[in-house]
Amino acid sequence: MTDKDHSRPSADAWDELKNPRPMETDFDRVVASALTRRGFLSGVIALGSAAGAMGTLLTTTAARAQAPVFPFEGVDITTDSTIHVPEGYEWKLLARWGDALFSDAAVFDPAQGVAFASSTRVFGENTDGMELFQVDGHTLIAVNSEYSNNEVNLPGRHAEGKAATAEDAQLLRNIQGVTVMEVAEGADGWSIVVDSPWNRRITQDTEMRLAGPVAGHALVQTVSDPAGMTARGTFNNCGSGKTPWGTYLTCEENFNGFFGATAANFAQAAEQKRYSLGAESYNGYEKFDPRFDMSADPNEPNTQGWIVEIDPADASSIPVKRTALGRFKHENAEVVLAADRRVVVYLGDDERGEFLYRFVSDAVYVEDQPTDTLLDAGTLSVARFTDDGKGQWIALTPEATGMSAEEILVFARMAGSKVGATTMDRPEWVAVNPMKAEAYCALTNNTRRGVKPNAGGDETPVGGPNPREKNQYGQIVRWTPEGGDHAADAFAWDLYVMAGNPARHSDAYAGSRNVTAGNMFNSPDGMAFDSKGLLWIQTDGDDSNEGDFEGQGNNQMLVGDPVSGEIRRFLTAPKGSEVTGLCWSADGKTMFVGIQHPDAPFPDGEGSLPRSAVIAVKRSDGMAIG
Repeated sequence: MTDKDHSRPSADAWDELKNPRPMETDFDRVVASALTRRGFLSGVIALGSAAGAMGTLLTTTAARAQAPVFPFEGVDITTDSTIHVPEGYEWKLLARWGDALFSDAAVFDPAQGVAFASSTRVFGENTDGMELFQVDGHTLIAVNSEYSNNEVNLPGRHAEGKAATAEDAQLLRNIQGVTVMEVAEGADGWSIVVDSPWNRRITQDTEMRLAGPVAGHALVQTVSDPAGMTARGTFNNCGSGKTPWGTYLTCEENFNGFFGATAANFAQAAEQKRYSLGAESYNGYEKFDPRFDMSADPNEPNTQGWIVEIDPADASSIPVKRTALGRFKHENAEVVLAADRRVVVYLGDDERGEFLYRFVSDAVYVEDQPTDTLLDAGTLSVARFTDDGKGQWIALTPEATGMSAEEILVFARMAGSKVGATTMDRPEWVAVNPMKAEAYCALTNNTRRGVKPNAGGDETPVGGPNPREKNQYGQIVRWTPEGGDHAADAFAWDLYVMAGNPARHSDAYAGSRNVTAGNMFNSPDGMAFDSKGLLWIQTDGDDSNEGDFEGQGNNQMLVGDPVSGEIRRFLTAPKGSEVTGLCWSADGKTMFVGIQHPDAPFPDGEGSLPRSAVIAVKRSDGMAIG
């Protein structure tokens, strides 16, 4: 997910400015290559297949004509500063940036935001992935706080969007990370249980344990821990995951923006360049703390970019970075069990032209048996898609890559390049269908497709699951593992939807057949299945409502039927915001939805700073919603 700011470039745009990718020089070859794929593109739009081998984009006409499965009428696009849901549904605020987790926290100041002394005692900023847990009859939600909006979080006291003082840099570190909180439903709706023993803030300074093959290796030995067994903090927590044994997985994405270098002679190593680590950071932390200065501590960034496991039931537990799952810009971590009950984790690397990964554990999951090392040993693979609708998971091994096992995990992107993984259009959330063995990945957009290579120099050709050059709308790829087993190395794939604008285009950029003037959208990002097997899709795209995005309005949440292919708009968000993070109450009657980086005046009205929030959506008749 992007970390869009109100006046500064997003982290992705900032990466491009600081680490520009080389332009494609052989333009004639690119054009010729795209022309040879016109037949393939036509097949996707008209038939949903490449020569019939890909499978249908939508199922049969008869299936699509069946009775609708959605108990609501789709909402229209909006461009205002509030939330809209269908008739028969209602929404209320659950938590906002700055809301108290503990009674000793100062009240949020609508003009100045969170007080420094309270910054670890309140709900964090810029909510993202989240999961719900039942512990001893209590409802807990773990929620990511992805990044800071410094103009909002440090109003009037920042320097060019960056922290101006050490105290302000510390405040920013405090409001990011993860919130674990107990919530309860009362007469006025859901709210935070203040002072609950489960309430906890995990920040960019919280002590973490490194586990798995990389723990103790020279690549993660730092000034603060020469033994390489610990890490300090978790950064840019984007998507999430939930394990069968009841722990929370938080995913570190654009960690690179927190590190810089103060030395005048700093030279960017190849590994740093691949991860967009350069001399200037996004927040300016390196000016106040040598931990963020790669000139002083070059291995510190290697302790970031992992999947972190958190036990929400134990507020005193130490979070664990699971290094066997690889280091890159993680979006989410979708966990499912293989046929033999090995643990499978699907992982997207959210950057243009990067890869889709899968981890399969060596050991099997046995209920009520120890799980502490289940995610520490296994096989990390990358996906290779072919135009005939087939694909393969390619294991990242020393033999295949020429790298050591530890190097493969710390520099997983470079390992993926060595085995020829398919460069993807920003693989974001992965969701697994609970009703059948199939998985979906949101490929949010990639305006560099067919134009620029990725950061490692890998080509980004048009074709396969990435069928459009300069793809500004995105698509969702779906795959079925061979034999219905998520641990199988072979799979078949198709495209569930290609987002687009049929009001502006009549070619591939209009989108697939299940995109109409009434449900069109751009940049699918977050995804989750409900208990009925419906796919909920959240967007993080261009909400200008102009040009190629005319008629698409604010970001939104839609729901799709995997069987018929029908997609319907359920919710529209406030102007400026991204819809991100989704989970359901244990009884299925409440849907919790994240609203990130809204523009003012959401949610407190005129005169207040804008505040990211989690909302609770319910049906007015009290029936289940998911």
